[in-house]
Amino acid sequence: MYYEAMQEKINTKNVTVGVIGLGYVGLPLAIEFAEAGYPVIGFDIHEGKVNQLAQGDSYIIDITNQKLTVAVQNGLFAPTTDFSKLSEVDAVCICVPTPLTKSQEPDMSYIIAAVAEIKRYMKPGVLITLESTTYPGTTEELIQAEIEALGYRVGEDFFLCFSPERVDPGNKTFQTKNTPKVLGGTTPNCCQLGEALYSQVIDNVYLVSSTKVAEMTKLLENTFRSINIAFINEMAMLCEALDMNVWEVVDAAATKPFGFMKFTPGPGIGGHCIPLDPMYLSWKAKGANFFSVDLLN
Repeated sequence: MYYEAMQEKINTKNVTVGVIGLGYVGLPLAIEFAEAGYPVIGFDIHEGKVNQLAQGDSYIIDITNQKLTVAVQNGLFAPTTDFSKLSEVDAVCICVPTPLTKSQEPDMSYIIAAVAEIKRYMKPGVLITLESTTYPGTTEELIQAEIEALGYRVGEDFFLCFSPERVDPGNKTFQTKNTPKVLGGTTPNCCQLGEALYSQVIDNVYLVSSTKVAEMTKLLENTFRSINIAFINEMAMLCEALDMNVWEVVDAAATKPFGFMKFTPGPGIGGHCIPLDPMYLSWKAKGANFFSVDLLN
């Protein structure tokens, strides 16, 4: 019953979308939905940011003041700190930070807080998607189990997906809409509804078999980048010690049309994800007693 009703709402753009976390991931996603004609309520705990957005003043490089102002003035984007408005949404995307604790373990406190608010205003038929980078199993452990404890059945009374953000702030070529989006659902119904919703605003939605696969995909992507950034910087130092130009070496290697991906030397890893995600992978591997490969050294 709820599945068919949600499909109809998506097809007729009668879905109110909630986005929790209005940072470099959540705000561009919210504006994409608004530009596609879906009413969006954006949730954030920082009152100053919410007030700034309400005035059409963007603090995110990928969202211009003009885009933001149009969405606000058209009544399609309403930022707020009032989480009771979650009772008005049909779909909610969780885009909150996932940093590390002082002991270098995953800090799930922002996801836990978001789920607590969702539970407080939960209603049947809601589609929930987690976008925050995290370890495999998070969606099932921290969201599915919590909501099922209220008596809801996943895939029937509510729908749950994981779709990792792939935002590259400031990238002029690839932004939210034209960057392929991986999505995994807890059940086939969840996956189909997630695809139906995201395909309204994303050019290419790539489905995988589970939320765990989708969660692992992001860790693979960023750990791959971290390893290769570290490797090419080591090569740069070695080339310098051997009195060679590393840029010439890289350009020569890049002429190979297969089996090589060009990375260039730089200041090292940085940003919100690259330094953290290998730690998430290492932490999860240790929990599975997987020690045959040292993931970080």
